Amino acid sequence: MNMQDALFNWLQIRLVADARPDDRAAADTESFFAEMLRDDHKLSDFRIVRVDDDAVHIEYKIGEDTRTARYDKELAEQLLHDINANPKYNE
Repeated sequence: MNMQDALFNWLQIRLVADARPDDRAAADTESFFAEMLRDDHKLSDFRIVRVDDDAVHIEYKIGEDTRTARYDKELAEQLLHDINANPKYNE
């Protein structure tokens, strides 16, 4: 999986894990993508730094180089909306 896809997948599940702190599957999946970012893509210190009306902004490091990525807010939150809309995940 390329780095941008892995970072986006991490972002989506991070938003789910943040919104659903008792959801063990979300926490485990977030850990999986975080490990992939660290091990396969050599990222460190990746985190959501800002959410505005249109976008979610992530900051991360590769070596000593700090970079940012911007993702459409609606797309980033889609997984959370889908989970919340499915009754079997909300019992």
